[in-house]
Amino acid sequence: MKSNKPLFWSLFAAGGTVAAFVMPVLLVITLLAGYGMVPEALSYERLHAVAGGWPGKIVLFVIVSLSLWHAAHRMRTALHGLGLRADRAVAIAGYGIAALGTVLSLHYLLAI
Repeated sequence: MKSNKPLFWSLFAAGGTVAAFVMPVLLVITLLAGYGMVPEALSYERLHAVAGGWPGKIVLFVIVSLSLWHAAHRMRTALHGLGLRADRAVAIAGYGIAALGTVLSLHYLLAI
């Protein structure tokens, strides 16, 4: 029987890279834009326009979905380290939430 671990491990690794390098920048830009404390080039209207275009939607989808898969795998390993040995249930719940978040992010990005 083949294992599905390489698939989840690759999503975890890619998500970790995105979460470490891209998410902090996006969070700061979004926070500052919300308070109107950014240059005109990063105004809400321009950021919304970027998110409304197909390249922006694709980039945001990749960032959000990979971050969700990274978080799901990180929680699975953390709970295992804390002594929760119901690995199958934790995996189903965690990866299920990541899959749901991926589908919802696609839905909301397509609605922009």
